[in-house]
Amino acid sequence: MSKLKIYTYLTLFLAIGLGIFLVSRIKFSIDEESRITRAENLIIDNLKIIRDAQVTFQSVKGSYTSDWDSLINFVENGKIFIVQRREETVLLDYGAEETTLYLDTLGSISVIDSVFSEYKSFNPNSMKFVPGYENVVFEMWAGQIEKGGVSVNVVEVRNPKPVDPDRKESNEANINKPLRFGSRTSITTAGNWE
Repeated sequence: MSKLKIYTYLTLFLAIGLGIFLVSRIKFSIDEESRITRAENLIIDNLKIIRDAQVTFQSVKGSYTSDWDSLINFVENGKIFIVQRREETVLLDYGAEETTLYLDTLGSISVIDSVFSEYKSFNPNSMKFVPGYENVVFEMWAGQIEKGGVSVNVVEVRNPKPVDPDRKESNEANINKPLRFGSRTSITTAGNWE
């Protein structure tokens, strides 16, 4: 064999090896991105469930909770009252109106039946755990802050162990931080994925 044929075959094998390496690296990146997206979608679904529970808890109890046992017990055993609101307006002699508001309690329904009926095979005891990890619990904080001279209730629930290695607490943009909803500094229950 001549040197030219040896160099040609060597270059061909090197090009094939490099092509296989590049394709496998690109495929790995695509597969990893797909895995991260699937895992984060499960976490987002769980955060939505927790948000529904917290908002319902706040509407019934008057504040959010940072205690998992209280929230789970509320979801399992809590009741939401069905209230009918009606107003009566009476025209007074001097042209003014007097409005009377009547609130009638018609009954109650359990929290799990009213709020979580759309979730199939919903287990309140498992909502505190981050999907995909054993024994990793969402970090939950509830408290009050002052906004405009008024004390308001706030809540924040976040994933302490992000699936995506690029999601860090030190990131500037909220959308790039670990998945969460709510805030410790503003009045919101929006998620950073929205």
